[in-house]
Amino acid sequence: MKIANKNVTAAFKSRGAELTSLQKDDQEYIWQADPDHWGRHAPVLFPFVGRLKRDQYLHNGHTFSVGQHGFARDREFEIVAHDSDSVTFRLTADQDTQRVYPFKFSLTIRYELNELGLNTNYTVINHGKDVMWFSIGGHPAFNCPMTDQEKRSDYWLEFEYAENLEAYLIEGGLLSGQKEPIAMSENKLVIGDHLFDQDALVIKDFKSSEISLCSAKGKWLTFHMKGFPYLGIWSKSEDSPFVCIEPWYGHADPANHNQQLAEKEGILQLKQKESFSCNYVIQLH
Repeated sequence: MKIANKNVTAAFKSRGAELTSLQKDDQEYIWQADPDHWGRHAPVLFPFVGRLKRDQYLHNGHTFSVGQHGFARDREFEIVAHDSDSVTFRLTADQDTQRVYPFKFSLTIRYELNELGLNTNYTVINHGKDVMWFSIGGHPAFNCPMTDQEKRSDYWLEFEYAENLEAYLIEGGLLSGQKEPIAMSENKLVIGDHLFDQDALVIKDFKSSEISLCSAKGKWLTFHMKGFPYLGIWSKSEDSPFVCIEPWYGHADPANHNQQLAEKEGILQLKQKESFSCNYVIQLH
């Protein structure tokens, strides 16, 4: 399924409501899911971001099992609207979701092109009577390098502001409780070959709401993510030719977490009929 305007073309699949292509001037920006490295493009993370301790959580005296990043990325979404430059997908709770996540919800994802890129909007509504707990985030992967003449380590992420960042370290998919400084030159983070040797960079405290992917050939894209409290940056291995810029509301469990859903750091809550919305924009240069 495609949408397009005079400058930009985007493609999607209904499974996971996943963005699979984003092009401008015949340049493909989205990673094309080569399974030798990572077989996804830009999965939606819901109702959890990252891994749960033992892949389980506790709620109202019951134990539920959910895999890493939740289930939305592997579910079939309904297409509720589609025109030339926008498409809207919806996932609604059913018997299968309620076996692992006992809340009546709807997740609506609207993608809309503008002159320079793509706006992604998430809306979550609680249709049940009980308080609903959830996390949500994006996981878009971008080609890096963008040209055959470059390599990934020629690229850097340029933050809106000079940052003093720390990575919260991951061990076995969980936050270990340790953190270490991220080596930066003012507002620039070089995507070195060994940047992801310890898995994703999980960042909690940052000022910037704009991050650009750059090389000596120029600025390729700018990622606008105002309001998101957490950020993930990831690639699969030292030779994987992509980088993920991931805006999150929520993150993986700490290794010492008590697994109580309502006590999960960063978890969001909605009362009956309440809704939550957030959005990010990928601006192409």
